[in-house]
Amino acid sequence: MSTTTQSARERAIYLDPDQSIEARVEDLLERMTLEEKVAQMNVVRAGGMGELFASMPREELIAFLIRLGITEEQLAQLSQQVEEETILDNEGGFSSERAKRVIGEAGVGAVFGLSQSLEPKQAAEIANKLQKVAAEETRLGIPILLAEEALHGHFARGATIFPQAIGMASTWDPDLVGEIGSFIAEETRAVGGHQVYSPVLDIARDPRWGRTEETYGEDPYLASRLAVAMVKGLQGENLADGHSIVSTPKHFGGHGEPLGGRDSNMEGITERDLREIHLLTFQAAVEEAGALSVMSAYSMIDGIPCTANKKLLTEILHQEWGFEGYVVSDAYSIEGLHAKHHVAADQKEAIKQAVEAGLDAHLWDTGFTGPLAELVREGRVAEETVDRAVRRILRVKFLLGLFENPYVDPERAARICDSQEHRELALRAAWESIVLLKNEGDLLPLNKGTKSILVTGPNADNPRNQLGDYSGWSPVVTVLEGIKAKVSPDAEVCYVKGCDVKGTSTEGIAEAVEAARESDVAIVVVGGSSWTAEGTSGEGADRATLNPPGVQEELLKAIYGTGTPIVMVLINGRPLTINWAVEHVPAIVEAWYPGEEGGNAVADVLFGDYNPEGKLPITFPRTVGQLPLYYNYKPSGRAYDYVFTSGKPMFEFGYGLSYTKFEYTDLVITPERVGPRGKVKVSVEVQNVGHREGDEVIQLYLNDMVSSVVTPLKELKGFKRMALDVGEKRTIEFTLTPDQFSLLDRHLERVVEPGTFEVMIGGLSGSFEEVV
Repeated sequence: MSTTTQSARERAIYLDPDQSIEARVEDLLERMTLEEKVAQMNVVRAGGMGELFASMPREELIAFLIRLGITEEQLAQLSQQVEEETILDNEGGFSSERAKRVIGEAGVGAVFGLSQSLEPKQAAEIANKLQKVAAEETRLGIPILLAEEALHGHFARGATIFPQAIGMASTWDPDLVGEIGSFIAEETRAVGGHQVYSPVLDIARDPRWGRTEETYGEDPYLASRLAVAMVKGLQGENLADGHSIVSTPKHFGGHGEPLGGRDSNMEGITERDLREIHLLTFQAAVEEAGALSVMSAYSMIDGIPCTANKKLLTEILHQEWGFEGYVVSDAYSIEGLHAKHHVAADQKEAIKQAVEAGLDAHLWDTGFTGPLAELVREGRVAEETVDRAVRRILRVKFLLGLFENPYVDPERAARICDSQEHRELALRAAWESIVLLKNEGDLLPLNKGTKSILVTGPNADNPRNQLGDYSGWSPVVTVLEGIKAKVSPDAEVCYVKGCDVKGTSTEGIAEAVEAARESDVAIVVVGGSSWTAEGTSGEGADRATLNPPGVQEELLKAIYGTGTPIVMVLINGRPLTINWAVEHVPAIVEAWYPGEEGGNAVADVLFGDYNPEGKLPITFPRTVGQLPLYYNYKPSGRAYDYVFTSGKPMFEFGYGLSYTKFEYTDLVITPERVGPRGKVKVSVEVQNVGHREGDEVIQLYLNDMVSSVVTPLKELKGFKRMALDVGEKRTIEFTLTPDQFSLLDRHLERVVEPGTFEVMIGGLSGSFEEVV
């Protein structure tokens, strides 16, 4: 850096922490060239091949990329491009010279995925080196945002892996989810990260969609409460405290109900659907939690791609909701306007459409900054449009305190990531996420003194299959390991894999059957896998059927045929159609992808050290022919049954059993009549009338009996999770606000109409018999 440049910086307002953020942003913006401005709108990859190859064996990587439509030849081309254009080389190595070449004198707005293939201490060290290059080798010394993934833990080596999002939703525990968010933020910030592309706030309305596992389920109220908790947990009270990070909810908007369950396909939804269902989580994240970034979706609504949708990105997000952050594209979604959607003739036209619609940052780097600068010089894009985007990005950097201190302590990163405290929270989260679907004859919990136990199934002892997509890499306790650690030292635990997740070979079933005949109980751990060669869910893994994959059901039937008591444990990322199992298997446990401590959590539930109290955040259909199927459907005047099949689900949203029982009495509603601005208090007494302590999730639903537009027969409007000792009785109170009684009228205006509302409260641990 020249002496003149250093002297100019020392007098700059933007470097004075005593100045307001607004003044600092404007001062810096005035000093920037066009090239420096568009550079701030660019997000470059840290080093694609290092992060990709570190995540899975090559054959699994190839299988995954093929599902995404990338051939081996394209992978080789991508590898070469990564070698030339990214911060890290293909081996994950870093050099200041390479960083200088990629960043250039103009700098760069953000780098994505720097820590994914690195151990925490190494990641922190390289993050510091990268920030040093930005501070000393660019004209204005603007620090770099380091962006990461963090669906259920920082997506990196050595990070804590919590249950996948669908499992978090099964906890119905916003406080827990907020605590998870704060731990994720702490680990991410410790290694130098500042922003995560998380949480996924799409509402999953079709479980054929592979990314169902990444969501908080089918209901906008439950998902919005968890969304607010997660965003607040990630962003904390003060972004500059060294522990908090920027949250980027995705995929905005309406991405969770693609036609046919095919990822990023056209969303067959109306504006009413969008506003009543799909945007509510994002609105809550922005208005209540103050999310400072949003990621646009690949998909389209009413023929307009979300990445170039001005109504979404500007009118709704900024003008209606008062959003003060910035919008980043999903990877290559600007290019998709030209190459996929064909609404732009070329890349420059795609960029023009996106930035004028309200998109502020481009992920990833290829072919963005140069064409955008040309568009401004040609007068096709106003420089003020670029200035608007850069203001939003710079404001976030100032809020993070990066101009004062962009560096982190590598030793602290090594201590914080996957610490004992964080693993304990991962275990607690896994406990709360487990849903007991069936327990005929009180087969569960099992006796720890059981002499002989068969553990079988493709997910019984596969660490990777326990994690879900966008997972880091840390030590994982499998179900088999958890069971072995739980039972008596005298117990004989026999393990036979039986079959693969989606393989067709039945060779291992005979061995499992023989072992079952010699065992007192058989624990069959089946389900799915994500981001592996056996992947059946996650990004790029949509399904046309929802039956258990491969020959898993044959394994289950064969074990059942031995007469040995059988427990079925599901490790998976979406609802499955398990009709045979529900009819024949006495005990069924849904564990989702339970994370690194999942094996211990499952064992604790199976052997009674934890009473399962998770509730389903999504409906389980009997057959894919029922889809779409969700609890809050709107009545049409016709029956919902089919000629040969019931229209009712196998398990409804909100369902979940317990090892104890709860009784609801004394429902009180005050006042019984209220004006359009008044509040209503609803209270009910809940007592644990069983023989074990346990948590209960009290659920409150409303039904608008007569309305000007069709409304669902039942909508969740409140819930509370609480622990009750044996015999303990507590009064639970909800306060319903006018907004919870409101609807969108025929003009899509939110109003509170006069009328009568039915109030329903229960735990849904069996049926609506508990509804008061």
